[in-house]
Amino acid sequence: MVSAKISPLAGKPATESQPVDVAALLAAYHDLKPDPSVPEQRVVFGTSGHRGSSFDRSFNEWHVLAVVQAICEYRAKDGVDGPVFVGIDTHALSGPAFESTLEVLAGNGVETQVSAGGEFTPTPAVSHAILVHNRGRDTGRADGIVITPSHNPPESGGIKYNPPHGGPADTDATSWIAARANALIEGGLREVKRIPFTQARKAGTTHEFDFLQRYVGDLDDVLDLEIIRAKGVRMGVDPLGGAGVHYWSAIGERYGLNLTVVSETVDPTFSFMSLDWDGRVRMDPSSSYAMQRLIGLKDKFDVAFACDTDHDRHGVVAPSSGLMQANHYLAAAAWYLFQNRPGWRADAAVGKTAVSTALLDRIAGHLGRPLREVPVGFKYFVAGLYDGSLGFGCEESAGASFLAKDASAWSTDKDGIVAALLAGEMTARLGKDPGELYSDITKQLGEPANARIDAPANHAQKAKLSKLAPEQVTSRTLAGDPIVEVINKAGGQGIGGIKVISANAWFAARPSGTEDIYKVYGESFRGKEHLQTVLAEAQAMVDSALSG
Repeated sequence: MVSAKISPLAGKPATESQPVDVAALLAAYHDLKPDPSVPEQRVVFGTSGHRGSSFDRSFNEWHVLAVVQAICEYRAKDGVDGPVFVGIDTHALSGPAFESTLEVLAGNGVETQVSAGGEFTPTPAVSHAILVHNRGRDTGRADGIVITPSHNPPESGGIKYNPPHGGPADTDATSWIAARANALIEGGLREVKRIPFTQARKAGTTHEFDFLQRYVGDLDDVLDLEIIRAKGVRMGVDPLGGAGVHYWSAIGERYGLNLTVVSETVDPTFSFMSLDWDGRVRMDPSSSYAMQRLIGLKDKFDVAFACDTDHDRHGVVAPSSGLMQANHYLAAAAWYLFQNRPGWRADAAVGKTAVSTALLDRIAGHLGRPLREVPVGFKYFVAGLYDGSLGFGCEESAGASFLAKDASAWSTDKDGIVAALLAGEMTARLGKDPGELYSDITKQLGEPANARIDAPANHAQKAKLSKLAPEQVTSRTLAGDPIVEVINKAGGQGIGGIKVISANAWFAARPSGTEDIYKVYGESFRGKEHLQTVLAEAQAMVDSALSG
């Protein structure tokens, strides 16, 4: 990020900053109530559920009770009458949020599958459990609730809903759930059905499910773990104290892998992290600032990796390149998968978000595969991953999932575990690490330089940018090259901004959902200097359109 102000604490141990006061955070969850007249305190489902902090009255007991009651009503309306699979991550607020969730599910008489022995549950393990349960079923279909704010800081909490297709809920579902949850809060929760947690835990509708054994036991359906074992690839993993913390040793033992788990520490303050770019604790496996501990493993293993707190995102460290940029690893993964999955359909597409690298477009073209470009949000990949028409779907923020070897759906939500372990499979089969593979690809197809800048924009300007039409961009060239396309949609859906494309470069501008800025993503196949021109012209084009 060019214009973000890098904190002097970035990359330093988290112990150099004030840790979150967990006791105060948990007390605030129960004691503070949201004011529904304040927009920041209402239920809002972003690209992946409702998130906030109890300190800010944006993620409190009332939010969770209301959201889960709304989910119960939504699934009944939608004819979903099977069990709800419930998973939680290791954030401090996930514990009390789980209790609130179970109180409402039991109060509504909903059959609920909770993790055996209180084990933490990665997002992909919930998605996989839903898909396995629903295979071949027309009735008794399951859905899921995942309690996680993903990679967000320790004071954050989050809750998201996964319908029977196993992936993130679409906008129709989340809009309905959020509207109903806010109405319940406005009504003082009078319509929320709940029973005390101790009763809910013992209720006849509450069952234990071994997510870990189900997921780990099926893992060789999606990866060639035997070649990793046979070649003795030395792998290191840092679970970052996240939901998959106990999954990795189970994977290593079950499949006989040379897999070292560098730490199984779970600490709600996440004090073992290094601080992110802004000096905050954030479990982002694609950030070099946050991944200092993992980067230190570079020369100890053939490949090393980490996942974020709910294990839906990945970060990969290769001896040849260090921590790989998310776009670089996604390109290497797509290149490898589409040449090593003979069970997939010949027309299975490469899926990418509109702000992911254009190297994926070139890879798809080179391999004779269709390209499916979508707006930001993994929900847009769900249908393709569910029916097998999409082999691989990825987001530039280090999230991806792909089909099982037989082309069936594996996880229709992002899966950081399989994306990470794929690095081991690549290394075993090719005899080179993913960084070397990326280098080989760019020698054939060109090496992109990419960056993102943030520019100020007020509420009105952000609203204008989100509705910008292609004809409002009047420039004919981008950094010296003719503009070949200007779009505000991908896959028939609005991207919430604008994308301008030439043969050698592109940029996309979209407003931030959380800050008074707009983000410009840019990429050039003509080097870093050309990229700077692209970004400068991008900002000028957007500013001109906003003022015009």
